[in-house]
Amino acid sequence: MADQSGGEAFSPQPAHGDAWSEARMNNGGYGRVIVRVADLAGTFVFAVEGAFAGIRAGFDPVGVLTLAFLTAVGGGMVRDVLIGAARPAAIADWHYPAIVLGASSAAWIGYSLLGATQGWLMIALDAAGLALFAVAGTQKALDHAVHPLPAIFLGTVGAVGGGAMRDVLLGDVPRILHVDIYASAAFLAAAMVALTHATHRDPRLGAILAASACFVLRIAAVAFNWQLPHLVGS
Repeated sequence: MADQSGGEAFSPQPAHGDAWSEARMNNGGYGRVIVRVADLAGTFVFAVEGAFAGIRAGFDPVGVLTLAFLTAVGGGMVRDVLIGAARPAAIADWHYPAIVLGASSAAWIGYSLLGATQGWLMIALDAAGLALFAVAGTQKALDHAVHPLPAIFLGTVGAVGGGAMRDVLLGDVPRILHVDIYASAAFLAAAMVALTHATHRDPRLGAILAASACFVLRIAAVAFNWQLPHLVGS
């Protein structure tokens, strides 16, 4: 039966007769809803965060919009290419660029009104986008019959990819290379989603818990300056 949302059609029987395919079939409907909601919400959040970063860097409106677009959909486009989607969702679905345009406009109008709250708002938006895209990316990989282990890495890549593109355009070292509990927070959320799938638990509850864990961990890491151990060379 064809997928009415425009995705790939799924066979009524598990593709390889294994546990992962059976779990995908059982939770496929919920999985697509989770991907849709988390992906669109993450797009909005990261678009606002990217637009704020562009405004702070002194970009003109077109530059702000470009940075917001790459921040919001860059990681998801890499994820979609790696899982073999026919076309990345950000290109195939007009809702994504429309959300970026609306979020960028709101950021442009509201930036000067935020004052001293901008710092923590940027951190909160970044943590929220990280959490949402980690959940969406992992669940989308699972829905495309990717084994849970590589799905975790795809979810992490989708979560951090847009932010890395943003940092490069701003002339900064990508945050994932020097901020300890960043990609690791996304990895935790992705692993929780994959574990929920592998144990046949409610994917909706798993998604909520995973996103919450990622968000709280990232905010706590900033607030308390948590660092992972480093191996220091001689």
